[in-house]
Amino acid sequence: MGKKAKQPEKPSSAWQGTYGDMITLILCFFVMLYNPSEVDVTQLATITQSLQMSETETVSGGMSLSAGRLSDLGNNINSLPSLEKGKSLGLAKKKAVSLFAPDVKSNRITITSDERGLIITLLSDNFFEEGSADLNIDDNRETLLRLTDFFKSDEMKGRRFRIEGHTDNIPVSASSQFPSNWELSSTRAVNVLHYLADYGVNENSFSVAGYADTRPKFTDDTPESRAYNRRVDINILDEGHF
Repeated sequence: MGKKAKQPEKPSSAWQGTYGDMITLILCFFVMLYNPSEVDVTQLATITQSLQMSETETVSGGMSLSAGRLSDLGNNINSLPSLEKGKSLGLAKKKAVSLFAPDVKSNRITITSDERGLIITLLSDNFFEEGSADLNIDDNRETLLRLTDFFKSDEMKGRRFRIEGHTDNIPVSASSQFPSNWELSSTRAVNVLHYLADYGVNENSFSVAGYADTRPKFTDDTPESRAYNRRVDINILDEGHF
């Protein structure tokens, strides 16, 4: 009589404990994300500690988490700006692009953004005579009125603005009323603010600055680059740059 066939051993089920604990931790993590009002930096640290195990350690189950707030998690861990502020500024940019489309097309205005916020740039040669700080209102009335409408809009409520004057590196003429480009750049910024205020914009929301030729956008080595450096920037500031 032949030997009886050996029965295969039952597979080990030890892995099920590790697998179950892992699933529980993942579930807790996604529940935490789904309910943002119950998350803080302490919770994240606890979850991280639970998941960081060496090869010699065994899984002993999850840890209890205390209640916290998602605002602390976002600000302390990722240093990210408020989503609401970002959304608000994004809506403002969309409105600006739409409202100033004719001015962008005619190369009177450019709209950009950087770490400070949204920037509406007035190309100075369209708004001021050479060496002058008097606004050329007759040729730019529609553009200037669109600017006042923009800063009086609901999207701009509660925001802060800074008007910055810039020149190229060519010194003012000997006959100029301005001693230097510093006075010329700052006076141009002030006169833009005066115009906006005359049409109902709240000037208490604004600050002004003159930078002369110290912050060029391009090198001052061609007439074209100098023309772009002669500008007035109106900054819609992010809260971190008030």
